[in-house]
Amino acid sequence: MFEIKVTKMNCGGCAKSVTRAIHGVDAGATVAVDLAAGTVAIASTAGAPVGRFVDAVRAAGYGADTLPLAA
Repeated sequence: MFEIKVTKMNCGGCAKSVTRAIHGVDAGATVAVDLAAGTVAIASTAGAPVGRFVDAVRAAGYGADTLPLAA
């Protein structure tokens, strides 16, 4: 599991767009959006690298960067 920071994600519609972008990379991924924190936690079933998810979210029109894993 990994987490990305997403900017310009301000509403439920934005969260759905980001989730769709992530599912475009891995349809079986588990996605947990935290609108207040501006983060998305992703558990990939396809083993896709985090960079592919970041690129997909950016292509959907949002800013995205990886966050370090919590210890």
